[in-house]
Amino acid sequence: MPSRRTFLAGLTSASLTPSLSWADVGNPIALSAAMTASGAYVLVGLTATGKITFQIPLPARGHAAAAHPHMAEAVAIARRPGTFAKVIDCGTGDVKQTLTSPNGRHFYGHAAFSSDGVLLFTPENDIATGAGRIGIWDRSAGFARVGDIPSGGIGPHEILRLPNGTLAVANGGIRTHPDTGREKLNLDTMQPNLTILAPDGTHIDTAHVPQDTHQNSLRHIAAAPDGTVICGFQWQGDPFAAPPLVALYKGNGTLLPAHIDETALFGLDGYIGSVSAFGNGRYAASSPRGNLAFTFDETGHQTGAHKATDVCGLCAAPDGACLVTDGLGRVHSLTGDTLNHRATHPLAFDNHLVALT
Repeated sequence: MPSRRTFLAGLTSASLTPSLSWADVGNPIALSAAMTASGAYVLVGLTATGKITFQIPLPARGHAAAAHPHMAEAVAIARRPGTFAKVIDCGTGDVKQTLTSPNGRHFYGHAAFSSDGVLLFTPENDIATGAGRIGIWDRSAGFARVGDIPSGGIGPHEILRLPNGTLAVANGGIRTHPDTGREKLNLDTMQPNLTILAPDGTHIDTAHVPQDTHQNSLRHIAAAPDGTVICGFQWQGDPFAAPPLVALYKGNGTLLPAHIDETALFGLDGYIGSVSAFGNGRYAASSPRGNLAFTFDETGHQTGAHKATDVCGLCAAPDGACLVTDGLGRVHSLTGDTLNHRATHPLAFDNHLVALT
C-alpha cells in the first residue's frame, strides 16, 4: 500500500497534469477495438452518427477498454489470458504507461474505473487456485497496484460500474490455465454468477445461475440508469439444448430470464456477444454467431430481431438509440425496433463498444 505522503503527492501531480476531456477529442460516445485492412490493431472513438474521431495503434488485438469517466484516457486490456494493459492518451495516441498483472495472475479483457476516475478495477485469474480476483490500481499514484478483492466466483470476465458507484462482476464460472491457453477445465462443476460489490470489496449481493443450467457462462453485462443489469450468456453444455441466453438482474439475488424466440434461439450457437440498455427501459443483445441483434422491453420480452453479419458491439447513444457495430466495419443504430445503417469503415470491429459516460 502507498504511504499517505506518496498518495497525496500523486494527487497533486495528477491535478497539475493537463488532460483533455472527451469533448476535446471529438465527442465520441464509445470506444471500440478494431482491425485494419492491413491486419493492424487499433482503438477507435465513435460518435453517435458512426463517425471515427480518433484511431490509435494497439500492440496486439484488443478486447475491451476501460474509459476514464472524465478525461480522454483509456486502458486497453489484453485478451484472456493476457498479462498487460496499456494506458492510452486518446488525444495524442501515446501509450502513457503499461500495467502488468502480478506474478501468478492474468487479465480477462475488461476493466472499469471508479466513479471519480481515481481507481481502476481489473478482473483477474489467480492461476494457482483458480479463484477470481479484482485488482485495484490507483491512477492518482501513477496506477500503483494498491490491493485486490475477491470477485465472488471463478472466471470474472466483465466488471461494470453501476450508477450508484457499486461494482457488478460477471463471474463466468470457467476455470482456465495459461499452460492450456483458453481451454475450459471445469465444465462439469462450473458455477457462474453475478456478484455485486462495494468498491472496498464489501459483498452486497450474488445472483446465481440456476443449477439446471449451471453451464450457462455469464460473460457480459450492461447497466440501465435505474441499476438494472442486463446479462449475456455463452452456453457450454449440450449443443442441442437452448437455455435462456439473456437475463435481467433487478436485485434480491435473482436473474430473470428474458424471452428470445425459440426458432432464433437455436440458431445462435449458444452465444451472446454483447448486451446493452438503451432508450427508455429497453435492452439489446447481440449474437455474432447467429448474425442477429435483439431488442427487449423492460420486462425482458423480445420486441425485435435484426439480421446483421457478425454483429456484436452495442452501447447506448445520447439520442436514445443503441449504437451497433459488426465485423464488416459497419455502424448501425437501433432506434425503437428498427436497425438503421449509419456508416461503414475499412475496419473489422471487435466484439465490444465501451460507452463513455
